[in-house]
Amino acid sequence: MSKLKVVSEKSLTNNSRIVGLLAQLEKISTEPTESDTARYVTSKILHLAQSQEKTRREMTAKGSTGMEVLLSTLENTKDLQTTLNILSILVELVSAGGGRRASFLVAKGGSQILLQLLMNASKESPPNEELMVQIHSILAKTGPKDKKFGVKARINGALNITLNLVKQNLQNHRLVLPCLQLLRVYSANSVNSVSLGKNGVVELMFKIVGPFSKKNSGLMKVALDTLAALLKSKTNARRAVDRGYVQVLLTIYVDWHRHDNRHRNMLVRKGILQSLKSVTNIKLGRKAFIDANGMKILYNTSQECLAVRTLDPLVNISSLIMRKCFPKNRLPLPTIKSSFHFQLPVIPATGPVAQLYSLPPEVDDVVDESDDNDDIDLEAETETENEDDLDQNFKNDDIETDINKLKPQQEPGRTIEELKMYEHLFPELVDDFQDYDLISREPKPLVFEGKVRGPIVVPTAGEEAAGNSGNLRQGVVMKENGSPLGDEGDKKPAFMDVAKEDIKENDRTLQQQLAPGFTAGMKKDYSLPLAVVTCTKACPHVAACGNVLFDGRAVQLGKLCCTSVETEDDEDTESMSSVEQASVEVSDGPTLHDSDLYIEIVKNTKSVPEYSEVAYPDYFGHIPPPFKEPILERPYGVQRTKIAQDIERLIHQSDIIDRVVYDLDNPNYTIPEEGDILKFNSKFESGNLRKVVQVRKNEYDLILNSDINSNHYHQWFYFEVSGMRPGVAYRFNIINCEKSNSQFNYGMQPLMYSVQEALNARPWWTRVGTDICYYKNHFSRSSVATGGQKGKSYYTITFTVNFPHKDDVCYFAYHYPYTYSTLQMHLQKLESAHNPQQIYFRKDVLCETLSGNSCPLVTITAMPESNYYEHICQFRNRPYVFLSARVHPGETNASWVMKGTLEYLMSNNPTAQSLRECYIFKIVPMLNPDGVINGNHRCSLSGEDLNRQWQSPNPDLHPTIYHAKGLLQYLAAVKRLPLVYCDYHGHSRKKNVFMYGCSIKETVWHTNNNAASCDVVEDVGYRTLPKILSHIAPAFCMSSCSFVVEKSKESTARVVVWREIGVQRSYTMESTLCGCDQGKYKGLQIGTRELEEMGAKFCVGLLRLKRLTSPLEYSMPSSLLDFENDLIESSCKVTSPTTYVLDEDEPRFLEEVDYSAESNDELDIEFAENADYEPSTQEEVLSDSESSRTYLP
Repeated sequence: MSKLKVVSEKSLTNNSRIVGLLAQLEKISTEPTESDTARYVTSKILHLAQSQEKTRREMTAKGSTGMEVLLSTLENTKDLQTTLNILSILVELVSAGGGRRASFLVAKGGSQILLQLLMNASKESPPNEELMVQIHSILAKTGPKDKKFGVKARINGALNITLNLVKQNLQNHRLVLPCLQLLRVYSANSVNSVSLGKNGVVELMFKIVGPFSKKNSGLMKVALDTLAALLKSKTNARRAVDRGYVQVLLTIYVDWHRHDNRHRNMLVRKGILQSLKSVTNIKLGRKAFIDANGMKILYNTSQECLAVRTLDPLVNISSLIMRKCFPKNRLPLPTIKSSFHFQLPVIPATGPVAQLYSLPPEVDDVVDESDDNDDIDLEAETETENEDDLDQNFKNDDIETDINKLKPQQEPGRTIEELKMYEHLFPELVDDFQDYDLISREPKPLVFEGKVRGPIVVPTAGEEAAGNSGNLRQGVVMKENGSPLGDEGDKKPAFMDVAKEDIKENDRTLQQQLAPGFTAGMKKDYSLPLAVVTCTKACPHVAACGNVLFDGRAVQLGKLCCTSVETEDDEDTESMSSVEQASVEVSDGPTLHDSDLYIEIVKNTKSVPEYSEVAYPDYFGHIPPPFKEPILERPYGVQRTKIAQDIERLIHQSDIIDRVVYDLDNPNYTIPEEGDILKFNSKFESGNLRKVVQVRKNEYDLILNSDINSNHYHQWFYFEVSGMRPGVAYRFNIINCEKSNSQFNYGMQPLMYSVQEALNARPWWTRVGTDICYYKNHFSRSSVATGGQKGKSYYTITFTVNFPHKDDVCYFAYHYPYTYSTLQMHLQKLESAHNPQQIYFRKDVLCETLSGNSCPLVTITAMPESNYYEHICQFRNRPYVFLSARVHPGETNASWVMKGTLEYLMSNNPTAQSLRECYIFKIVPMLNPDGVINGNHRCSLSGEDLNRQWQSPNPDLHPTIYHAKGLLQYLAAVKRLPLVYCDYHGHSRKKNVFMYGCSIKETVWHTNNNAASCDVVEDVGYRTLPKILSHIAPAFCMSSCSFVVEKSKESTARVVVWREIGVQRSYTMESTLCGCDQGKYKGLQIGTRELEEMGAKFCVGLLRLKRLTSPLEYSMPSSLLDFENDLIESSCKVTSPTTYVLDEDEPRFLEEVDYSAESNDELDIEFAENADYEPSTQEEVLSDSESSRTYLP
């Protein structure tokens, strides 16, 4: 106890001592005659500040007047030693306390006093060296903390004082060092930078910067930092180029690179590169860099640095400079407009499509007149005085702030007479069911209408088909008249009948095109003893593959369908996608895939290119693979390796083959016959690949087709590859993507479907590819495509694939394909297999699309118990749920979720029956059939994003939106407003599944107008469904949901249905294209099984919603509606779910580690504007390389 008492007494003494000294100093600072005392007191305070952290802490503590006393004394004293003492105290306080104490000094007015002191000291001739060193040292530390420092320094005339000191004392390194540090701070202000440049500061820096020397490397480092900051000004950069300094910097860099064998001067080398990086921000600088052979120099030096991990910052900056200086190339296309043209019935008056149609034919829309707009950006000589505004927290101007606009205002939009055209699509509201054979509560066994196939037979023994499928032909070829597979194959293209049918020698059917080994194997299988295998076990975990091709010959599928799976209790047992009772025996439930039917449907599908082929995966069907596919771990340095290989194209041009091997724009193009060249094809439904150029022996550049009647939106791809050899690593680069980042940088892989694997009973899409990354490339977008902006680059998706089989036919896709014909097949199978006494199912045509395809509308509910009045009333009074999907064709995951919803609603699961008895479902499963058919990524044939047309859809250009909105308007007019509206989407930049909804309160809350948000009274029921889903659906993530309404989303389905139609629970449900980072599927890429499960879980959520919102059983668990808590919790995470890239429905890109597509794997390490300028060398090296080594979690 006594020891503790002594310590506290001692600290009390010290504290009292510093307080006393400061009080004494305050008293004497007003007495000019007391200079000796002031000198004594300040030296005592300096001693305490140097020796005790407690003293430093007390002097800068909140409420302490110590800083004011020191600054006041500094301002008033005429004594040099007192001034030096106080400056030394301030240096001690600021050096040890980091940024907070420097900010404290600035807040007390320190900058102005110190700048005035600098002015006064400079008037002496010669100025006192010690005084100048101290003033510059402290200003260099505090300046970055003062947002107005650049302006203050300029007004006080400090710029030239510091500059002249350097000019006159070049050999005095002790004085020059802090002066250079302060010049660096001045230069952060662009006007100061230009002013210093005019006074010769750039030339001055090159007197200090020079070749390798063991002396004064610290001074070199600071001079280079200052130079890099100065050269950010375009005026200074041009001055440096004019004087030939780009060549000088490269020469100096090579010299340091050669001599710094032990890498002790990495920071000097980095400083030279930072200066090169600044000067190459202008076009002249890039040209000078190329002319000085900079590409080769930096490429060679960076390759030599690769072996040493601590030199990574040098490799990264070199890579950035080389990418920036890589000459911008035009895409090798005749036009960036789509290869396919569709004449619109009406041309919009304004907008991108109108501009496209108004372009004169001779305009070259592929490349800009200049790759830059920097040469016209002359330096602004005027300053924005309110620089501090730039540092305010991110404020999203897109959030709607007008409460009147936010309030839902039901607008009929169309008259009752006009809306009567939709009456025929709602027969359930008037049908009295007198003609129906209704049996109360005793549903008949499920009847499988159409062809009754009986049980599928599976051979009990026999070898699999031979692995070598020889020369597999790409696609199932259909004759021009639309009949599939030649003369004999019209009726049955499936291989089931190979043994039965005579195959003519000259018959160009699929059977003949497949290898003899395969057809022989099939015959052999069918000659074996057969046994009927029936599986009575329900398989809720696996989509009913229904693939007659394989159910009939592969035992593996039978086993897969009978594998046990985790199930949840109560209504969650229906955890997955397919109809609950689906099994190997067809009569137990519908198998949704039917190859024969698919071919029949394809014949009636109208595409702009008039496709005559069918892709094998769509013909065979897909079942989820029986294994998990983890999110890919990103290899260290993969992006910069790929970029280095791209740079090699410029340096070693003779190594590049540059041969076109596929070209949609050239119909007369002949496919090269050489054996080692891959062959490509995309001429089938939903296909997208425009051109392929062979770059190196096993490397290909791929160019995607833009959406029809558009000149951009390249992201969706679906194409076929054949002619491969196993054991060869093929690199594919898709070079004209437009989004600024992608989940391909965060573990997502593209999908591949192997026909050989499918023939071996593995008919599934799998995630493939290694060395995957997504980065900005050297191809430039036309200003026509970017709305007038010049010099915008495209992005590359690159991936490497090793094919498992020789001469296979493989397909690659951005995500699991789901064609329009697939949807029609699934709907037809669901309709033919349902029990009409139990399930009310209608498939209507909502409207025809622009190219004449029908847009299906599905109605699902439970049949009334009987045709008694009470039962009919209950039937008619069920609330509506309105669902839609696939407005964006590239978001195929939305269709898989919809498939899960449809199959669940049609299943004989008791929970599904309860759900049907609760609601009437109106479903538009594909809002954009034309876009899907023609391989678009985002638009319809009108070249417009249909999810931006809901406010005022044009019946001629946007028929599906016009009539879908009409249905909702009709329901509102007859007072049958849907309880829930949900539009299913896919998301390319976030993980998990989540929802966007609409809330006035949350929108106002996010504008930080708390008073206004408190005044808003709002039913928080819009949060109930997402909350329920976060409890029951493993892929769903509540923290990713947002209920903010943005201006840019005012014409989307979600906002219009909420605001105009008046549906409170109006949502967009977004499913990731990549995978999950939480819950049961954490670390896994998403597959069709999980997507279909989400669709089923959505249904279960609706049943729970019904139970929670029913007036009879209304008891809302408090945990479901922690509204305020959730709001507060999410406010720190949610910026705004808005992106400015092509006006997408996607939030800003949020990931734990930002692998920028603009730079390398690593963060672009800039000199922080507010950093101290003499970092400990070891610390900086580590921080740079460590930050670059962060792996994907």
